[in-house]
Amino acid sequence: MDVLEKRTPNAGFSTVPDKSIMAYEEQFGAHHYERLHMVVRRARGCWLFDEKGNRYLDGLAAYSAANTGHHHPAITTAMIKALKGEFASVLSNVVYTDPLGLFLAEAARFPPQLAERFGNNGNKVLPKNGGVESVETAIKAMRYYGYSQKGIRDGNQEIIVFANSFHGRTISVVSFSSTEKYRQGFGPLTPGFVSVAFGDLFAVKNAINANTCGILVEPMQGEGGMAIPPKGFLKGLRQLADENDLLLVCDEIQVGMGRTGKDFCFEHEEIVPDGVILGKALAGGLVPLSVFITNAWLMDLVFSKGSDGSTFGGYPLACVAGTAALRVFEKEQLAKGSATKGAVLKQRIQAIADRSPHVKEVRGKGLFIGIEVNSGNAMAFCKKLLDLNVIVNDSHGHTIRISPPLIINDHEMDFLVKRLETVLVDENS
Repeated sequence: MDVLEKRTPNAGFSTVPDKSIMAYEEQFGAHHYERLHMVVRRARGCWLFDEKGNRYLDGLAAYSAANTGHHHPAITTAMIKALKGEFASVLSNVVYTDPLGLFLAEAARFPPQLAERFGNNGNKVLPKNGGVESVETAIKAMRYYGYSQKGIRDGNQEIIVFANSFHGRTISVVSFSSTEKYRQGFGPLTPGFVSVAFGDLFAVKNAINANTCGILVEPMQGEGGMAIPPKGFLKGLRQLADENDLLLVCDEIQVGMGRTGKDFCFEHEEIVPDGVILGKALAGGLVPLSVFITNAWLMDLVFSKGSDGSTFGGYPLACVAGTAALRVFEKEQLAKGSATKGAVLKQRIQAIADRSPHVKEVRGKGLFIGIEVNSGNAMAFCKKLLDLNVIVNDSHGHTIRISPPLIINDHEMDFLVKRLETVLVDENS
């Protein structure tokens, strides 16, 4: 029988049994992820389905990639139309495409005017695929600015980064990771990064020298334990960047696009960075798409013909999805909904924590909530939640990450809260 033939509505892509699928990954795939013991066959809205049709609440949203929910009808329809209409295929960047032009215009208008000190020139967008590619783009921009505008000798530029940050896993990015496993054995590592404690403005100030050209920061840390910096930290970074002629770039791949209750996490402190990095949810979680956005003057300073490029960066199908996703965010006011729902959900989780012997702290903004456990073994609770049809993961080992799609409704939040109560309170009653 053809393994792609659908035997039941729950079969998904193939009729190959779960046991075989897991064996294939074990035999033919790199063992670079710890998997929960479940094969997802379909995904819709906030729900994931196995081969028997059992449904699981997605409390992770693929690390914020599925903010709009799985297979959002508006985004899915736009992509199907592009495929059927024969304007979805990758094309050489030697020609123009209308999906790219329209997406760039939409994305450039999404944030406020960036790098205001260089003038009200509008924003420009450089699209790539996975988020780390746009992190690399931002690193290029900061280094080139230091070289061309500050007179730093090429090769001596330094960028200030933060302990427990997560910006991806390319060689340059893991070179400044504080997680040893990300770096060990992959040397020689890339120089030019100075890591300081997250939230410590004094440490940032002391790290600045004549070769410093930029600051790269997650306004809130996702992989770093769902960490929130002290109030005033981002404002302090903005001030230090202005005083020392540095570029301040916010990596909002996980915390942007409405995740923390605002379009951008940096808006919580009412600052505007010089550049912003977006990815994951930017195309509705259906195709890879990321961007680096900055002031038009700065983009034109750094990138000229031939200085950068990407075969699939900004290809038509991704741009169709990206334009549709940005319009969904605006039309459905997902950031506003995240703020309202997140406040309620956090309050309900805190009520559970107050009665639980396991919880050390609950923290977060919007629908970006972390539950730190006393044992330091959050994955043990994630596995128990899987048995109760909830899929979540740990952050930094010690924290349960709660980050469902932003479209989650009251019934689905009830479902989640009841199961959190079961594993954090009821099992110990």
